[in-house]
Amino acid sequence: MNTLPLFKLERSSPVKAAIDALATQGNLDERGAIFTKPEVVHGILDLCGYTETSDLLNKRLLEPAAGGGEFLLAAATRLLRSCRALHGPPAHHLKALQASIRAIELHRPTCDATTSRLNALLIHEGLTASQARTLSEAWLRQDDFLLAKLDGLFDVIVGNPPYVRQEKIPNALLAEYKRTFSTLYDRADLYVLFYERCLDLLRPQGVLGFICANRWLKNKYGGPLREKITRGYNLDLYIDLSHVDAFQSQVDAYPAITVIRRAPASSTRVPNPRQGDAVTLDHLFKALQAPQAPPSPVSISVLRGVGCGQDPWLIDAPEILETLRTLERTFPTLEEAEARVGIGVATGADKIYIGPYDALPVEAERRLPLVMSGDLRATALEWSGSGLVNPWQEDGSLAALERYPLFEKYLLEHATALKGRHTAKKSPHAWYKTIDRVYPSLVSTPKLLIPDIKGEATVVFDEGRYYPHHNLYVVTSARWELQALQAVLRSSVALAFVAAYCTRMSGGFLRFQAQYLRRIRVPHWGDLSPHTRIRLADLSQSPDQAALDEAVFAAYGLSSHQARLLSDFAASARVSREKR
Repeated sequence: MNTLPLFKLERSSPVKAAIDALATQGNLDERGAIFTKPEVVHGILDLCGYTETSDLLNKRLLEPAAGGGEFLLAAATRLLRSCRALHGPPAHHLKALQASIRAIELHRPTCDATTSRLNALLIHEGLTASQARTLSEAWLRQDDFLLAKLDGLFDVIVGNPPYVRQEKIPNALLAEYKRTFSTLYDRADLYVLFYERCLDLLRPQGVLGFICANRWLKNKYGGPLREKITRGYNLDLYIDLSHVDAFQSQVDAYPAITVIRRAPASSTRVPNPRQGDAVTLDHLFKALQAPQAPPSPVSISVLRGVGCGQDPWLIDAPEILETLRTLERTFPTLEEAEARVGIGVATGADKIYIGPYDALPVEAERRLPLVMSGDLRATALEWSGSGLVNPWQEDGSLAALERYPLFEKYLLEHATALKGRHTAKKSPHAWYKTIDRVYPSLVSTPKLLIPDIKGEATVVFDEGRYYPHHNLYVVTSARWELQALQAVLRSSVALAFVAAYCTRMSGGFLRFQAQYLRRIRVPHWGDLSPHTRIRLADLSQSPDQAALDEAVFAAYGLSSHQARLLSDFAASARVSREKR
């Protein structure tokens, strides 16, 4: 049995004040308002089954962020025309029509303008001014959707939820959201809460069609939402719009359309543009609605097992999903294979802690040679001469200032800036510490260095000379020979894992963060033959990607089909100068 979540009718004064402030906010960016193109609106309504040929009078539709009315007006038009075709003049069915649509808009001026547009549409469709006002008052109201009381469940929910970060939400309202929603986790954007509430408002077999940023599918903050969906819903459709202009203004986020049904998990359809073909919104929607249509630049993949608890969803890697799942069942993760993934030091004040190594005005014991992301060239390390002022001892304690006069003098010269950092305010007694602890012995530890944002895997071996900066990830191992592991991490296998799991940056650049590196599966060192170990080490810095991949594929025991799939996927994921 489905029950509505309970929402308090009474709101505290600080919550009311916060909602009122947001309701009159003038800046579109602050409000997270991004308006959707008409073709996207109609495409989503079609994909959710809200069409004029259906009996829409017996369906209930919700639009949780009405904005300028793009979805609301299109839905209202379809509803009235469906009613007229199947039941007769809408004026004869006002009571039933009043229950058919619910729309909420927080911003008061926008809500007023949309109400006027809705009234004009209803009159244009043949209703009197009084009848139009009756319907618009029933259908659209100004409120905070996330805390609004709603009457019943819905068959169809559509929209474009607002793109608002937590730090832009007043504290009192954010606290109320945290008490109300289970998916407000880590640094989740506001749209995640719209997903949660809308999912709860679906009837059995009801569908939710959103156009929204796609980061929640893989980011840490999307974990609770992904888990909720895998427990009681099915992702029917996923449409990547990162290369299609879907909005009326430019946006930084990569958008996607998701259609989620309140039903047991089954399969997911994903349209895939064929490489080299120009694809429009029309191509995408037609391919999904008419799979038997004449040849198009879009093919459709049908995926199963997309979601698993809070794990990232591998929707944008349909061609290698089965191969990745096989590797995950067969091989251990990088850390299970006794390789440790870490990150370099974040200081909170790089201009103070970092400078030319030879010129840092502190004792030799208090400085370390620092390797930066820019020092890495493909497989080679070309140190630029940077150094780090190190306030840490090997045992994790801070160096006593009185023991190092030059170190003390230098830090006191910058005390005001250092004490103003967030980390110093949290620990006033340790005002000169870096954000991250420094482990001096890491300098002399052999390691692999991997920069975060790159178009392809850059993995460099440091035999034990430098300390890594915070935009470098570090792989160490007492078990693996690191140069052999370097070959594996430079391979198409490793790149496929990262590209499938990571959230892409602008331009398609990949994120080689620890959370994604830890997803890579590798053989146990002890399972590799001496010949394989030597071959991998010999190819660790080879510019010949095909030869390196061949050796790595053999180490995994991949079939020629699996190898080809991974090679092709990795090649398409790399961002070369030509692709840029």
